[in-house]
Amino acid sequence: MPSSERLEAILLVGGQGTRLRPMTLTTPKPLLPTAGVPFLAHQLAKARAHGVSRVVFATSYRASMFTDAFGDGSAFGLEMEYVTEDTPLGTGGAIRNAADALTCSSDAPVLVLNGDILSGHDISAQVDLHLSRGAAVTLHLTEVEDPSRFGCVPTAPDGRVTAFLEKTPNPVTNRINAGCYVFQRSVIDSIPAGEVVSVERETFPGLIDAGELVLGYADASYWLDVGTPAAFVQGSCDLVQGRLLSTALPGVTGESLLLDGANVSPEAKVTGGTVVGARATVEAGASVRGSVLADDAVIESGAIVVDSVVGAGARVSSGAVLREVVVGDGAQIGPGNELTSGVRVWPGVTLPECSVRFSSDV
Repeated sequence: MPSSERLEAILLVGGQGTRLRPMTLTTPKPLLPTAGVPFLAHQLAKARAHGVSRVVFATSYRASMFTDAFGDGSAFGLEMEYVTEDTPLGTGGAIRNAADALTCSSDAPVLVLNGDILSGHDISAQVDLHLSRGAAVTLHLTEVEDPSRFGCVPTAPDGRVTAFLEKTPNPVTNRINAGCYVFQRSVIDSIPAGEVVSVERETFPGLIDAGELVLGYADASYWLDVGTPAAFVQGSCDLVQGRLLSTALPGVTGESLLLDGANVSPEAKVTGGTVVGARATVEAGASVRGSVLADDAVIESGAIVVDSVVGAGARVSSGAVLREVVVGDGAQIGPGNELTSGVRVWPGVTLPECSVRFSSDV
């Protein structure tokens, strides 16, 4: 990268977050409150720490909410620009569409981030590898137990990517695409403008077939795709407990994070990295572990909430039990309900007393 140039990034935030509904019915996934702040706040703080000075948002779903949340970026020490897709263009099309707002030269590196990934990897080291080898693209790679759900990325001993196998049922390696790329600007410019393009299925395999240098930056640090409710809760709790450090965390790491006006009884148990939102209440005798309680939520005495999300203004009544559940904004969970195993309660719904049980006891 020419010494006079600054590092720019494209942030892919156009998805509708359907796997996280009902949380994403009114809020884009990258803006969901995560460890007390919008999810992207953690990504932006990290990008700034690794030398990024300007970010172009590739938006689509509820695009105006990103501008409302981050404005010109000055609060993060960043310049921000917002580019909106009128129709979905795929990952490659979104990157190409956003590139029109970049200011760097054709031989400069451009960082591309997916707006649903928490990662502890060293972005600076990834950029340095890209520059030192003169790569077309350098992909962050991580290892997972089940690579069939991701893009499988085999590499040669020198780090060169030899294939890109998108969500194959028989993976040849457990090393996968971790969703953070360093592109040479000229490579982005070569993606057809205004067309639906997948970098995973078209751009990366095409570069490899053409003999271009596509590198893998393999890393074993913390990594999490927060696209499901269980992963979202885990990511928030991991940040609160300090398993992944973030300068955007609005407090100290520990068993819980209480936001402004939160009211937790001394006789309540709140543990496991739980976030208690602004003005939310946890009454005496309630137990909340590893969960996200949104602003103004109420957990009544004797209720049990584990590994769950309780939406803004929602109420969980005495004697109710929630395990791995999403409760939408303003919903009311009556006494004696027992919800578990991924149940999702839509916003505004009221469950009368003992409406749903998973066990036979009364």
